[in-house]
Amino acid sequence: MKTEKRKDYLAWDEYFMAIAKLSAMRSKDPSTQVGACIVSNDNRILSIGYNGAPNGFDDDKFPWAREGQNLETKYPYVCHAEMNAILNYRGSKKDLEDAKIYVDLFPCNECAKIIIQSGIKKIIYLSDKYANTDGTIASKKLFDECGVKYEKIKKEKQREIHINLGD
Repeated sequence: MKTEKRKDYLAWDEYFMAIAKLSAMRSKDPSTQVGACIVSNDNRILSIGYNGAPNGFDDDKFPWAREGQNLETKYPYVCHAEMNAILNYRGSKKDLEDAKIYVDLFPCNECAKIIIQSGIKKIIYLSDKYANTDGTIASKKLFDECGVKYEKIKKEKQREIHINLGD
């Protein structure tokens, strides 16, 4: 009897984006959770990251506010998912050259510079909800000038993934 392979398996892009989304669930930010997954050309995961407080900054004392005096908000302190994924990588910097990074939110201009400097050459993103902000416009200008490609993930259909961690 001939059997066929499963038809509903995850495509590579879906798989890596799901890992980025899963990583985002580690974020303690009450308003924005972002994850990142860096992948080599041969589809090997090199590193992951999510947005959060720097190492050693107590999450309970971290200023998670979005509004107020700048120093009383999260913005001057938080480490973005892309930065964490790049800094979490423990291998040779050479391995990041020509890699891809999957992020659920288009990178800000500060992360764009870090991505470019690391050698990553492609960004696959899920949302570009800040497309008209100066930071995102600057990111795209940086990527375009430096030869880093970016594209919204191609989805044939909306997929919801459930993970059961029970027995």
